[in-house]
Amino acid sequence: MHSTQDDNTVSNPALLRVKQLSIHNETGHRLVKDLSFDVYPAQTVAIVGESGSGKSISVLALLGLLPNNLTVQGQVEFAAQALLSLSPIQLQQVRGKRIAIIFQEPMTALNPLHRVEKMMAESLILQGVSTADIRQQTLSLLQDVGIAEAAQILKCYPHELSGGQRQRVMLAMALALEPEVLIADEPTSALDVTVQLQVLAILDDLVSRRGMSLIFISHDLQVVRALCHQVIVLKQGEVVEQGECQSVFSAPRHEYTRQLLALG
Repeated sequence: MHSTQDDNTVSNPALLRVKQLSIHNETGHRLVKDLSFDVYPAQTVAIVGESGSGKSISVLALLGLLPNNLTVQGQVEFAAQALLSLSPIQLQQVRGKRIAIIFQEPMTALNPLHRVEKMMAESLILQGVSTADIRQQTLSLLQDVGIAEAAQILKCYPHELSGGQRQRVMLAMALALEPEVLIADEPTSALDVTVQLQVLAILDDLVSRRGMSLIFISHDLQVVRALCHQVIVLKQGEVVEQGECQSVFSAPRHEYTRQLLALG
């Protein structure tokens, strides 16, 4: 797995730039303060912090997915677009297709009334895949995310799958649209340790093989240790530490970072 920043981040421009992102609630209370980071092609950026640190609402803000009672300020640039200025219709052209997101609990994203094959087909139709090619593409995507028994899984409903299988199916559906950036919000928290490691290895392999960028959200600093190039540590909405993964892990400067490392 990755442990240092790839050389291509030096030669290539940032794919996603977040500058001074701040989020306030309706009473004016600040939930996130001045979050800034860049994401380069084929790079993994981890945002780490305890529950309530602001990590999840920060990435939801990038895609306009926060409730209306929250106010977002700052700049978010993606492929020469100012995301925070886009209309809802313009944002729909970015969400899923160019920036995809997967969540901790796949059952919230998977339709319990449909078999995996139908859900996967819907994603591929959006990508313009012909009906004749859908089954082969579906099998290929499931194999890409570590599902060996892909043909059997296609026949299943979500409730018939294990937690790890559901997480992989959700990941395959996100990858069907060939996003340039994948946001993974606590994708391994509900899994046992063995399956967790398998999913992390799959994500790492996808970044390397597809050249996809990954924003990985976690409360567990140890989980991201072998996965990320850059790490951002949030505490109560503020960045307390930020830098190359190797540097942060070998010489953490902030006491909060040291506490998170000690929990691992």
